[in-house]
Amino acid sequence: MRTPPPPHVRAAFGAKNAEPVLIEHGPVWRCGDIALRQAVNPAEASWVAQTLGELEVPELRVGRPVRSSDGRYVVGGWVGFRFVPGRAEPRYDEVISASLRLHKVTAELRRPRFLGLRADVFATADRLAWGEEKKVTLDPHLGGRLFEIYGESRKDVTLTPQVVHGDLFGNVLFDGDADPGIIDFTAFFRPPEWAAAVVVVDAMAWGGADEAIAKRWGHLPEWPQALLRALLFRLAVHALHPKSTPRSMRGLERAAQAIGPLI
Repeated sequence: MRTPPPPHVRAAFGAKNAEPVLIEHGPVWRCGDIALRQAVNPAEASWVAQTLGELEVPELRVGRPVRSSDGRYVVGGWVGFRFVPGRAEPRYDEVISASLRLHKVTAELRRPRFLGLRADVFATADRLAWGEEKKVTLDPHLGGRLFEIYGESRKDVTLTPQVVHGDLFGNVLFDGDADPGIIDFTAFFRPPEWAAAVVVVDAMAWGGADEAIAKRWGHLPEWPQALLRALLFRLAVHALHPKSTPRSMRGLERAAQAIGPLI
């Protein structure tokens, strides 16, 4: 159920008299020039707010955080940002370019503590993809079998891990000729090439992108293994997620068929 932010939360972020309007970025509720989203993990939400407040990325619109009237980033389980107009569009190469620009800036960020405490589906899938977790059983019909097959192609990489946004597909906003925009940050500590590869996998699996997108970024360092880790990550997420279905699996199967010859 998508419940709008309550009056006391809107008031705390300076949007007392604004009527909440649902927009599809998380979900997010627009209240005038403020965007409010629920914060599942307050520590992570505070980190994201502080990080986005300090980021200056060339050719990228960043949704700046809004502190509450008493200086907090999180109030009643909600966090606020300046509204960034736009919507997700199938401009996937531009998303990847934005990802690379973003991660040049985030390369200097320290690894946030909360990453080591994560135990959700995405954190588990991330560790499985990188061979750091081995004691989790994956549903063979929802991605586990393909994970097992493609996992045998993993090789050691020399890519440098750093703070990256690991879920940019569908979360980069376009507004005509304006610079791409972001209003959130799903943090992982992985190489930026992996973050770009996740966009490629998602775009092929669920965005209608053609297979050529995987080849167009082949100049990136150790790209075949970055693509493989991204594919394994999405396969593991799908196999673990309670809302996954055989129908949603078909897109990942198509992505796997395209990526297989490249690794």
